[in-house]
Amino acid sequence: MSKIRILPDALASQVAAGEVVERPAAVVRELVENSLDAGAGHITVEVRRGGSALIRVTDDGGGMDREDAMLCMERHATSKIRTKEDLAAVGTFGFRGEALPSIASVSRFRLATREREALAGTEIEINGGRLAAVKDHGGAHGTVIEVRSLFFNVPARRKFLRTEATEYAHVEQQFRLHAIAHPETAFTLIRDDEVAFHLPATRDLLERIRGLVGEDLASRLIEVEPVEHHGIRIEGHIGGPGLSRSNRQQQLTFLNGRPIESAIINYGLKEGYHTALMKGQHPVTFLFLRMPPETFDINVHPAKKEARFHDGYAVREAVARAVGRALESAGRLPGGHSTLSPRPQAFAPAQVQTALPLQTARVATGDAPRVVQAEPARPHMTSRMFTGPDANSAEKIIAPSPVVTTPEAPPPVPNPEAAVEKKARGVPAFRIIGVLHKLYILMESAEGLVLMDQHAAHERVNFEKMRRAMEQGGVPSQRLLMPLTLQLSPRDADVLARNLEPLSRLGIEAEPFGPNIFKIEALPSFVRADDPAAWLDRVIEELKSLSSRTSSLRLGEDMIATTVCRHSVKANDRLSLPEQQALLEDLFACEMPYCCPHGRPTLIQMSLGELERKFGRQAP
Repeated sequence: MSKIRILPDALASQVAAGEVVERPAAVVRELVENSLDAGAGHITVEVRRGGSALIRVTDDGGGMDREDAMLCMERHATSKIRTKEDLAAVGTFGFRGEALPSIASVSRFRLATREREALAGTEIEINGGRLAAVKDHGGAHGTVIEVRSLFFNVPARRKFLRTEATEYAHVEQQFRLHAIAHPETAFTLIRDDEVAFHLPATRDLLERIRGLVGEDLASRLIEVEPVEHHGIRIEGHIGGPGLSRSNRQQQLTFLNGRPIESAIINYGLKEGYHTALMKGQHPVTFLFLRMPPETFDINVHPAKKEARFHDGYAVREAVARAVGRALESAGRLPGGHSTLSPRPQAFAPAQVQTALPLQTARVATGDAPRVVQAEPARPHMTSRMFTGPDANSAEKIIAPSPVVTTPEAPPPVPNPEAAVEKKARGVPAFRIIGVLHKLYILMESAEGLVLMDQHAAHERVNFEKMRRAMEQGGVPSQRLLMPLTLQLSPRDADVLARNLEPLSRLGIEAEPFGPNIFKIEALPSFVRADDPAAWLDRVIEELKSLSSRTSSLRLGEDMIATTVCRHSVKANDRLSLPEQQALLEDLFACEMPYCCPHGRPTLIQMSLGELERKFGRQAP
């Protein structure tokens, strides 16, 4: 007797539903994508009890006649593809014809649709995959799909649903993704008969992002200007230096309008941010890629969440370049909402101005930010917190003390003509007013209070100095007393052999010494490795994670970033006012002055509005 049998249609549909419809959010995704394919200008998503009781998606798209409405409920019935060539260049969201019959097989399903010019539409009811009714429909043009009692006939699946709050959170995330991907379409989300989001159609992507994530986050994003590389167009908005998350929930990427997850794009983002992102953190991104459909395959995941690229390295490099370019051109202080002037390309040493009121001290020579000292002519008073035995005394909690940031010898006043020229360029003016805990340099700007971490700032300065030296002549190396012999796996040996020339520029002298064996004779002079073999193993692992098209200097940058920390100014290192000024000037001569090579911010701004709210001068 034969052991192999053909599954009944109802059971086959339930098996397919297990791949396509894993939870209510998956139903929302499939139905919204169908509405977008239908050309909808307004899509309304309504859910009750997290989507387990009801999911209703209403659109004003093209609608269907009765014949198409009946056919769309058959498995693998689609209007999107005809031949295998169509599958290789599909440009729509849905194309396999599995979603509607799979959803209808595990729910109480109702479809009502009418074409724009038709006098009457069609209404279809299906219960658990069985056709219950077909009748005329007299509603508005477009399509309404109701999914009630999801998994009512598959209790084993229903019991794996999470709480209503959790399921709704997934629904809302799907709603956000599609709303961001298509700002030209109006979206409404209704939860348990209450409107959660109402987003009018707009041509401004940032306006749509603002409507979903709020003004605070939207104002801290920087724009990725449209750029094309290797035939890949990239644009969008990303978080600047200092803005990151501990997970990837706000790392959103879209391919031809479809939200996707891609390890290749993640690697590109990591390379693009590089030293502007703290280890273990993930960037905030709303990044849009547009590519010819034949250059990728979206049909590799049941839910079409992932894409397979024909040239993954090109995608990775294009993303890295676009993100890196946007970060370098950004002029925004972490923690603030104002944009500073572009990074200066060159600068001359600025001079400290003395005995001038702040209102007239807004300019400087050269391309560095304006720095002035606290006015010595009048004894400014600041608050100082006392510690020690008398700390509990109310009379001694706050006492006046003079500002101590006076230079040893006041430099000359800047040339007025040069000052006028610099003011015209709009370079921001910072006035040093003190130091907090021998670490944070406090400065006054036109927008509010700016704090500079002297250690992080000096790390960035040292990092870029060492990187420039590496670019110009390579890294100095130190020879080992006894050459080190490494025996590697075939794959690691191949990686090392292909990178011998870049490694030599980084101060690593290596040469083949037999099958899968290399002799190491020198290491970079700035490397302190108690176990050189283990250190080189980490270098090889890093080489394997880098793109073959990535600059050979990237590995050296990572090595330098781990080294400059011990050569930089530390907390409790007291800096004089001229040294503080010089550090600020050196920082703004860097390509990326707003974060250290480990991704921590070097400068943080608190706006006047924020300070006024904290002191109750302004309504929250």
